[in-house]
Amino acid sequence: MVIWGLLTWIASFVAIALVLIGPNIGVVGFLVLLLVMAILFGTLTVEVDDEAIRWWFGPGVFKREVKFSEIKTVQPVINSWMHGIGVRITHDGWVYGVHGFRAVELTLLDDTQIRIGTNQQRKLTDLLEAKVAN
Repeated sequence: MVIWGLLTWIASFVAIALVLIGPNIGVVGFLVLLLVMAILFGTLTVEVDDEAIRWWFGPGVFKREVKFSEIKTVQPVINSWMHGIGVRITHDGWVYGVHGFRAVELTLLDDTQIRIGTNQQRKLTDLLEAKVAN
């Protein structure tokens, strides 16, 4: 939702620019770029099955998979505003998020850390802990 809100806010200024300066290929191109970004990064899907956790943005952008045998620990975390939204590498490792600050942090056997944003933090944490423990 944060990405949609931010892109809508920016698009409103672009719409005002279109009204004030008239049709312009640069402004229309920027508006199309905003729409493409909204479609590609507007949602984050997390899928858990018997062998792995998978997640991706929109229609399948930045698709990742981690097998449970590769995970050392799972814990709920609260991201700060510095973690941002989208796909990022931070001091805490990789961060995948669309909105909000709640995430589940996976620490892999090679000590790589991955934070996956979710609005169902407790449910996802409990599910992953059960899968990793087996």
